[in-house]
Amino acid sequence: MNDCLFCRIVTGDIPAKVVYQDDETIAFDDINPQAPTHVLVIPRGHVASVEACGEDHGQMLGSILFACAKVARLKGLPERGYRIVTNTGPDAGQSVFHLHFHVLGGRQLGWPPG
Repeated sequence: MNDCLFCRIVTGDIPAKVVYQDDETIAFDDINPQAPTHVLVIPRGHVASVEACGEDHGQMLGSILFACAKVARLKGLPERGYRIVTNTGPDAGQSVFHLHFHVLGGRQLGWPPG
């Protein structure tokens, strides 16, 4: 999709500080971090949100979660803990409609969120 910010990051049209990438995912630092570590993990193919996923997206979703765990290890987060979050729809705070997961850590994270 030409107008999708994250698709343009995948193609390299928009630069990003890439933390990790593989054949199915790319992970990059969030430009507006909400924690000392705040990395976005996205699929290379465009999917708007979890709500747009079907049973045929199971492998992609698994790849994203594995990538989130790899990012957390690369950033040294497992010892103290980290959070993986995805927002679905505007009321949940989704502002870019390309599926993405936030990997957050490096400080005490409050609960409940939001």
